[in-house]
Amino acid sequence: MNTLGMLESLAFGILAELLIYFALRRFTRMRAKQIAVILAFVVLLVYVPWAILAWPGADVFAIHLALYLITAYILGIVGSVSRDDGRGWHWAPVIIVAFFAFIIVVDVVFVGLAQTGITGIFEHLLPQPRSGAPVVDSRFPGTVSHAFQEKEAQYNAYLEQVRRQRARGWKVRKGWLGGARAGVDSVFQVEVRDRDGRPLSGARVGGRFLRPSNSALDRSFTMNEIQPGLYRAGIRLPAPGIWDLVLHVRKGGDLHEVRATTSIAAREHG
Repeated sequence: MNTLGMLESLAFGILAELLIYFALRRFTRMRAKQIAVILAFVVLLVYVPWAILAWPGADVFAIHLALYLITAYILGIVGSVSRDDGRGWHWAPVIIVAFFAFIIVVDVVFVGLAQTGITGIFEHLLPQPRSGAPVVDSRFPGTVSHAFQEKEAQYNAYLEQVRRQRARGWKVRKGWLGGARAGVDSVFQVEVRDRDGRPLSGARVGGRFLRPSNSALDRSFTMNEIQPGLYRAGIRLPAPGIWDLVLHVRKGGDLHEVRATTSIAAREHG
């Protein structure tokens, strides 16, 4: 669900609660706290079954359920506090409620922008990029680089792999031939030698270029051996900037892993 859709569904539900609240206050003698309890039950009996059938995602469900129940609670509290002359709500709780309502709207906007990026009305509020300039992707893909420590077993296996790799002593040289530009086929070359400096022939070399800001742009590649110990591949990366590289060299049961970063220039225009 995008930002605008989330705001619309929240606004619709809260507006429905307000209408029910004012209708019951106007046409019944129930107190504000009694109506708040009724509203809470309505939310549980109406929204929860609907959300289960049309599951919007755990985060969206939690946000809606929390805000709907909080709205019922706030109406019960604020409705119980009236001015001394008995002519309406006291201004103090109204200001507090308005403040938290503003905070909730801002938080919802931030959540939506993180999920879908700057789209819809928000896209039109910002200045357009200069002629030929790329549009920045504002989504947060949740990428976490090299998080081996998340699981102890994986982390220990990684440490053992590093130990064996250092003992093996392979030497890897890598780089672009003639530089690399976004959107253009560029030649990536890797030279592999053993600890004695002999070319390592017959290995399987490949890897993955990772875009830290957007995992959807990640690119995998495999390389061809053009002469003993020398491997090349034509690679086209879609965006300029900094990329992470994970390179694997396999021969027999041995694995040599190299991690690095590279900078990709913007494509020339005209």
